[in-house]
Order: sequence, then structure tokens, then C-alpha cells
Amino acid sequence: MNNSSDTASPDFETPNIDAQKMDAFLGKVVTDFGAAFSAPLCYIGDRLGLYKAMAFAGPLSYEELAQKTQTDARYVREWLINQAAGGYVDYDPPTKKYTLPDEHAVALTVEDSPYYVVGGFQIVNAMNKADERIIEGFHTGKGMLWGEHHHNLFQGTERFFKPSYIGNLIQSWLPAVEGAVEKLQEGAKVADIGTGHGISTLIMAQEFPKSRFFGFDNHQPSIERANQIAKEQGVEDRVEFMVASAQGISRRAIRSDHLF
Repeated sequence: MNNSSDTASPDFETPNIDAQKMDAFLGKVVTDFGAAFSAPLCYIGDRLGLYKAMAFAGPLSYEELAQKTQTDARYVREWLINQAAGGYVDYDPPTKKYTLPDEHAVALTVEDSPYYVVGGFQIVNAMNKADERIIEGFHTGKGMLWGEHHHNLFQGTERFFKPSYIGNLIQSWLPAVEGAVEKLQEGAKVADIGTGHGISTLIMAQEFPKSRFFGFDNHQPSIERANQIAKEQGVEDRVEFMVASAQGISRRAIRSDHLF
């Protein structure tokens, strides 16, 4: 067997190295370690509602936060220590209380804000669960279907990209395409290929009621989620989400007037 420990020679001599370069690299590695260790804890903070309980609530002790979220105080204390060390929350030694700054609260808890970022931690959590499949892919060259990922990836993607759509799609992205806004205002047919949960399409449907929107994706659960949101927002009369492969979309375009 060739284990990594077997390949190291007892006669190995450390090469001449630049001490400053080594220190700089080790500093980067330690920083990356900190980020890697903290990302799951940030996801946990979102999942347990710890951030939302702290948002705009002023200073809280770890006991108070645990009580508000019905969680174990010891675990909450350790979580807060990590968050304070990472600069996510502020800690006041005299009072032994923690505060989530308002700016951080907006980014971590206000889902309709263009600054909202917490969905990214959910994506990281899902990607970490795919490590064995990714390693296998390096050996075999095979890929991994989108639908084979952990379910957190789909919801995390929705939550992570939605703020960009809210802040940019109507205000700057569509106006940058010559004639696009005018066509949508007059009434157009729009196809969203690889629609996922359909967030960008739904934003356009709200803004341009005279247009019709069609979203296509090969992932059945994502299409179900998109249609659910469309009903919740009351735009199902002008939005239709369908399961289709790339080949199916091409055939649909030939046979119908859905696409343009």
C-alpha cells in the first residue's frame, strides 16, 4: 500500500525556503481554516434562528439568546465566541453581552434586502456533502447531476441569488438590453432556461403584467418550488414552469409559440 506516510523518506532534507513566503502562506492557510470552520457555524446560526433572534435586539447574554431560541445555553455560548472572534457579532466584556450590528443583521436576516448573503452558507454546507462524489469524479471523469446534490444547494441558491435579482434585474440589467423593457411593458413571451426556483422570472412577472413567462428546468423539485412561489405571489396566470431537458426545450420551441 502507498499511504502518504509511506512516501516520506526518513532522509528527506528541508529545502532552502524563504521564511517570509512560508510565514505568509501559513497565515493564509490559517485564515482559510478559520473561514472553513466558521461557515458551518454560520449556517447553524441561520438554521436555528440565532441571527434573527439577535437582529435589532440590542445586547444579549448567551443565556438570553438561548432562552429566546429555545436552545442549549452552553452551545449558544460557544457559537457566540466563534461569531465574536470572526467579527460577526460584537462582544462587550464588562457586561458579557453580545450584539449583532444592524448592518450585519440586514445582511444575515432580511431576505428581501439586496445585501442578504446567508444563503451562501447553505450552499457551502451542501457542497461539502458532495465531497465523495467529487473525489470519485476526479478518478472517473464522470459528472454529478444537479438533482443529485444535497437539497440545501437548491434552497441556498435561491436565497443567495435572489438579492442580486432584487437589486439589479429591473433597475439595471434589463435596461442595459436595448428595447427589452419596452417589449416587456407592451407584452412579450419570455423563456427562462435553467430556471431553478424561478426567482428572476417571478420578479419580471410582477413588474411586467402584460408579458407571459415560461421557465424550464430538468429538476422536478425545483419546478414544483417555482410553481408554488408563483401561486403564493398570485402570478400563476402569466407564469408557467415546466420540467424539460435541453432536447425537450428545443422540440417545444419548434412545435409551439412559447419561445421566441
